[in-house]
Amino acid sequence: MSHSWSTALDVYKLFRRDRKGIRGGGVALYIKQTFDTVGIETNEDGVECLWVRIKGKANKADILLGVCYRPPNQEEKVDNLFCQQLENVSGSSAIVLVGDFNLRDIC
Repeated sequence: MSHSWSTALDVYKLFRRDRKGIRGGGVALYIKQTFDTVGIETNEDGVECLWVRIKGKANKADILLGVCYRPPNQEEKVDNLFCQQLENVSGSSAIVLVGDFNLRDIC
């Protein structure tokens, strides 16, 4: 059996945000190449989120996709940075936000 550790998938575009200064980790998102997409750059250190806007066709609204990872013991200041980042990128777009938020006390 042979293994391939390549991240490429034929009909999908890969968006990724690797952890800075640490090996491993980060977040990634595959989106079908038929969609018109734009990656959104953010500068908040410590917030592990990736944002991609899918442009709406004709008179349809854009959709903002977010993929986030929140470590279990993240500091409140980084949570606040995440909220600020969400506000900055969202605008008036519909939002789909997924990820591992490690918030055990909210359910």
